[in-house]
Amino acid sequence: MRIVMGCDHTGLELKSALKEHMESSGHTVNDIGTYTAERADYPFYGRLAAETITMGEADMAVLICGTGCGMAIAANKVRGVRCANCSEPYTALLARKHNNANALALGSRVVGLELAKMIVDVFLLGVFEGGRHADRLALIE
Repeated sequence: MRIVMGCDHTGLELKSALKEHMESSGHTVNDIGTYTAERADYPFYGRLAAETITMGEADMAVLICGTGCGMAIAANKVRGVRCANCSEPYTALLARKHNNANALALGSRVVGLELAKMIVDVFLLGVFEGGRHADRLALIE
């Protein structure tokens, strides 16, 4: 799977570790930054990652800021992106199965590395169920 990753300065360490984890699982990861601990504005990276999906250059996005909230809000401003802010695996799985989420937001101040790995793994393995869920997504669109 082609995954685009972005973070602000608070998500730098978690992004690096998750990138390595996903690549070791066979995924292709496009890291769009940030690359330093200097203050960085999450809306830039959230939007850039979301646009990467809508341009067909990535299948999914993993976005990281302090809580995940800002990244999710920024990414969800891009039509065609459904970003779920998840702090545990069950929500991540249902975001894929029921909401056909194509972006995952994580909070580096909320989840530790091992939990983040579980959340990412479940999210990437989830498959949209369609049916009544597709009808609901159509209502959102």
